[in-house]
Amino acid sequence: MIVVDAANVVGSRPDGWWKDRAGAARRLVAEIAAAVEDGRLEEEVVVVLEGAARDGVGEGPAGDRVEVVHAGGEGDVTIVEVARQALEEGEVVVVTADRVLSSTTSARGASVRGPRWLWEKLDR
Repeated sequence: MIVVDAANVVGSRPDGWWKDRAGAARRLVAEIAAAVEDGRLEEEVVVVLEGAARDGVGEGPAGDRVEVVHAGGEGDVTIVEVARQALEEGEVVVVTADRVLSSTTSARGASVRGPRWLWEKLDR
């Protein structure tokens, strides 16, 4: 499973996302769903949205093997919990550049990849 820190991934590209956080979240989720559909991403994907980005995509399924989770408070806490639960079922990759989140999730057994890793898969 891939767990995406959406705020961190969206924030890694200075494309004006801060003007429309909900729209940026909607675009990211759509790109992830398309990548899963056409085989660029083979794993199940959970996208964690926080703050204003939650207004862009409803919580729940967002395509085949793509799920959106809304963080009630800090996204990092939700990401750690989603990764912890998923690790009980198998391998987990957390996509983030956040150092604390990377350290926390890797200490629990997840692999960590930076936003560029995901963008390269989405941009193919």
